[in-house]
Amino acid sequence: MRLKVLLLAATAILSPGLAFAQTAPAPAGKPASAKPPAKTGDAATAVEGVTVTSDSTAMRTSIDRRSYSVANDLSAKTGSIADALRNIPSVEVDVQGNVSLRGDPNVTIMIDGKPSSMFNGDGKADALQQMPADQIDRVEVMTNPSAAYRPDGTAGIINLITKQTHKPGATGSVKLNLGPHGRYNTGVTGNLVKGKLTLSGDASYRYDRQRFWSVDEREDSVSGERTVQDSAFTNAGGAVNLRGGVDYALTKKDRLSGEVRYRGLDYSTGGQDSYATLSPSTGPAYVRDSDTDMHRQNSAVSGDWRHQFKGAEHELDAHLEYETTDFKRAGHAFIDNATSADAYEIYGYGAEQDRINFKLDYTRPMAGEAKLKAGLDLEGVDNDYDNHGSSGASLASQAVDPRRTNRFLYDQDVYAGYVTYERPFGDFTVLGGLRAEQVEIRTDQVTSAQKDDNSYFKLYPSLHMGYTLSQTQTLTANYSKRVQRPQVQDLNPYPVYLDPTNYRAGNPDLKPQITDSYELGWQYRKGPASYLATAYYRRSRDGVTDVVRDLGDGVFLTTRENLATSRNGGLELVANGKLTPKLSYNVSANAFWNEIDAGNLGFSGTRSGTTLSGRASLSWQATPKDFFQLNALTSGKRLTAQGYREPISLLNLGYRRKVSDKLNFVVTANDVLDGFKDVTVIDTARLHERIERTANVRAVFFGFTYAFGGGKARPEAFDFGTGAPAGN
Repeated sequence: MRLKVLLLAATAILSPGLAFAQTAPAPAGKPASAKPPAKTGDAATAVEGVTVTSDSTAMRTSIDRRSYSVANDLSAKTGSIADALRNIPSVEVDVQGNVSLRGDPNVTIMIDGKPSSMFNGDGKADALQQMPADQIDRVEVMTNPSAAYRPDGTAGIINLITKQTHKPGATGSVKLNLGPHGRYNTGVTGNLVKGKLTLSGDASYRYDRQRFWSVDEREDSVSGERTVQDSAFTNAGGAVNLRGGVDYALTKKDRLSGEVRYRGLDYSTGGQDSYATLSPSTGPAYVRDSDTDMHRQNSAVSGDWRHQFKGAEHELDAHLEYETTDFKRAGHAFIDNATSADAYEIYGYGAEQDRINFKLDYTRPMAGEAKLKAGLDLEGVDNDYDNHGSSGASLASQAVDPRRTNRFLYDQDVYAGYVTYERPFGDFTVLGGLRAEQVEIRTDQVTSAQKDDNSYFKLYPSLHMGYTLSQTQTLTANYSKRVQRPQVQDLNPYPVYLDPTNYRAGNPDLKPQITDSYELGWQYRKGPASYLATAYYRRSRDGVTDVVRDLGDGVFLTTRENLATSRNGGLELVANGKLTPKLSYNVSANAFWNEIDAGNLGFSGTRSGTTLSGRASLSWQATPKDFFQLNALTSGKRLTAQGYREPISLLNLGYRRKVSDKLNFVVTANDVLDGFKDVTVIDTARLHERIERTANVRAVFFGFTYAFGGGKARPEAFDFGTGAPAGN
């Protein structure tokens, strides 16, 4: 009912605008322009104040963001979104697909300036590793977004800008990439621009088959118990992505657009765990064979209306979207116990989400080259989580296990409004903003009949400043207040069964993490070279972190707790340019310091550490038809609440052959040195644990892309305003 009320309210707001648009036709003989609206992340909130551009390296910075083109990133041609993000400065993606921004995993990921449930909750890492990257034109990184954007995600926002075309007539492309072990991905895109009407669509399918290994060694210094768990699994299945869009110019001042999309993941995982107690010798030991199926379906429909008032950049945008996500994981296992009776088990987990969002953004130029922006952002989300588990001497004689079976309902409404004001004062530009949010949360732990309501009102200010020192140099300074609300399953107190020795449970008493973030930046550009230096500092309270507890008898529970405070900061350097006319480079480095006060979790004093990370990309246009690329990254030891994560490294190679203006062949080699892995260490007074996770990321892909329609293709060139390379 609540979602219907929001929908009716949004329709009522939209109706007068649509009626106006239908009764205001363009003057005779002067048809409206057929150019689609630009995809600038969020057209009503894009800030174009102080900028530094570098056409050769496809990078642009503005007063509140950095934007990186992936048009010439060969990893994006054959790989997933996770592969493309690994080459973006400030961003890290681990072997499991988890994303962090400057060391903080609390990142909001959007598509074209709008949130998506695909990148929230359970399975978001799977989505990033399976969704193709070739439809992404560029990646915007906003570590301190303005108040025009939601404050969710204490690390900031990663905005994925998709490709679109402006060429009249029918255009499109088809691609196919082949890899080892039957892995492949294929897709087709199509666009039709005819007069006032623009139609677009794309479809892709990706089949992947990967092996995963892990070794978990644990020691309890109090009981003296030492255990080891070895796991080996094969994950295989497919991901399909479908999208269709329409854009129509009703008048010279009014445009209507709509989009329908579907994304589906269907994977099966099979393998074996072996668990042994090394000390004492009489402890638990077993071998567990399991098979699990995972399905995730995400569907959305949206509509937009844009009205241009008299004068440049004076406009009103309205957006209405409904999205539904259905996630299911179910499987069975046989446990061969060495010290007790053998057992069979059936387990499952389901999550359903309905989300509705209405946004209204208004932009108005003011005197003195100033710009005022204001808007409303209303969202309602309903979640239904269902866990079930059973065990028995056979699959046919299962008894429901109440410790693994529960249902949890979680509803959240957010009513937000914002205002920003930007004005230049000579060489000095100021962008200030304030966002107000009323949040209403309702939880219902159906199994235990526990209901709770939580409502709160908060203000989130932001401030961005830029100063032009010269034609080649600018200075920036900014501040924003951010929030990381606990995820739904973080609040569900019922333990989720992972295997006989591992459970995971939420914490209904979690508070949202609040972060104050500050930055100072220097930017330099001369010719094809650009250099950026950013010093940043973040202070957080009530940060949410994983905590592992020993329940005895070899069973461990991972839950979530609030830290007292944490502080981190660092210096990030980015350099782009050309070593020779044919050899270009993109290099970045980050020196990151982190301090954690976990005294409320039983630790004495504070813990701190420093991490160095970096990435480098070299691109060589050997001939007009031959293009080579090397991408490398490394990250040092990173501090966690109970321990640390060991360094990681990755090396990728790529080659593209231009056969004609329409046909390109690509070869990419991922993880050439076969060293990409994730190692987590827990080192507390009682528990010592080391978990090493690896996967066969190492692979070679062969592929081609063929473009059709639109006449002779133009060379690819970065276009920040439209989100599309000119050659697409």
